[in-house]
Amino acid sequence: MEINNLKKELRKAIKANKLSLLPDDAAKKAMQVFAEIESMEQFQKAKTVLAFWSLPDEINTHDFVVKWSLNKRMVLPVVVGNDLELREFTRVDKMEEESVFGILEPKTGKLVDPAEIDFAIIPGVAFDKKGNRLGRGKGFYDRTLHKLTRAIKVGIAYEFQLIDSVPVSEHDIPVDKVIFN
Repeated sequence: MEINNLKKELRKAIKANKLSLLPDDAAKKAMQVFAEIESMEQFQKAKTVLAFWSLPDEINTHDFVVKWSLNKRMVLPVVVGNDLELREFTRVDKMEEESVFGILEPKTGKLVDPAEIDFAIIPGVAFDKKGNRLGRGKGFYDRTLHKLTRAIKVGIAYEFQLIDSVPVSEHDIPVDKVIFN
């Protein structure tokens, strides 16, 4: 099967698993994933952290972003055309909904150079143990990950999103570590 069809089938299978996840279970799993991140020495030392404002079918990052924005410079991606701009998160009430994907973004936050990121929390539809990542198919993160020259890149996922082997293309960029529950 062609790689793009494999990716499409994998996205469909993972989506079915996400739909069966109970909200209480999802919340517990998110707490455990973020407890592990918070225990990492690289996170504890990081001054500038890239995260993302999760969509309803992703591990919920909202509380984590708000909590850590009091102690660290938290940065969130903003969709601009076919790329991601990195902007400083200040407060939830300063976020605006992005029109195409419906993601809340810090449109007025200061722009942040990707080279300033110390620690990056990366979403994905699926990951494998080598750090290969399957995204949603638009390539936003693949075009951004190679610019994170200093950062440790950590994928977060539910346990069912960790698979034996993610089909990869030449433009796919792996993460350094995957934390899942």
